Amino acid sequence: MSERLSDVVVRIQSVQQLSAVIAAMRGISAARSREARGQLDGVRAYAETIAVAIGDALEHLPSGPPVAAAPAEDRHAIVALCAEQGFAGTFNERVFDAVEERMKRTPGTTRLLLVGDRGLMAAGERRFDVSWSAAMIAHVGQATSLANRIVEELYRALDQDEVRSVSIVHAFPGASATVDVRERVLIPFDYARFPIDARSQRPLVTLPPDILLARLAEEYIFAELCEAVIQSFAAENEARMRAMIAAKSNVEHTLDDLVARSRRLRQEEITNEILELSSTETDAN
Repeated sequence: MSERLSDVVVRIQSVQQLSAVIAAMRGISAARSREARGQLDGVRAYAETIAVAIGDALEHLPSGPPVAAAPAEDRHAIVALCAEQGFAGTFNERVFDAVEERMKRTPGTTRLLLVGDRGLMAAGERRFDVSWSAAMIAHVGQATSLANRIVEELYRALDQDEVRSVSIVHAFPGASATVDVRERVLIPFDYARFPIDARSQRPLVTLPPDILLARLAEEYIFAELCEAVIQSFAAENEARMRAMIAAKSNVEHTLDDLVARSRRLRQEEITNEILELSSTETDAN
């Protein structure tokens, strides 16, 4: 069946509408990524304040800084931050690759706590047994709420001895065109990374040093989770933005091809009309 000009015109209109949707998605993703990046400095300043307080609290311990225990080989929990929405390229696949690598290094039981509805859908393809899940944030203002939910689940599992160590796997924004993923250990808490600042005048504390230190460590883990959530949110939107740029290029090529075909078909229609008119005039003579 020969191609009709009207069909090509309809396809051109459809592709133009798709191009507008892609442009809108790219703009939204770019705006969300910028907003998330803008919040990172504040979260890091908050974490740095707690880090200084931990250093001060360590100086109050008569026995010196606690020695961090080695990560448990059994009952390990992995918090995986995945994508909430689609059109993010290989975002979830890269996070899942890192999760699988972490599982290989943990011969015992591993619990997977997964964030992101799109990641939860894709987890079945990897045959992951997800023990807890939550939706990823829709805007950066929800980061603290999500971090609180994760903290509550982790400490519930720790209190019931379901989990003995915790690590988090998440993507972070970067200049590269690929999705960069990192892993960090949250529990056991490593006090050695906080330098002790021997001040001439120690800060006044009203809590026993060990209780103060434990509460500060919990607060620092919360800050780390907030930072990871925001970084993952920014990285997801950057991945979607790159996917939309590639889709925009493909749409433009398709549109150029359709426009060229519409011109050719229009020219053929004009030629056929001229030939038909010429034939009619000849028959009349």
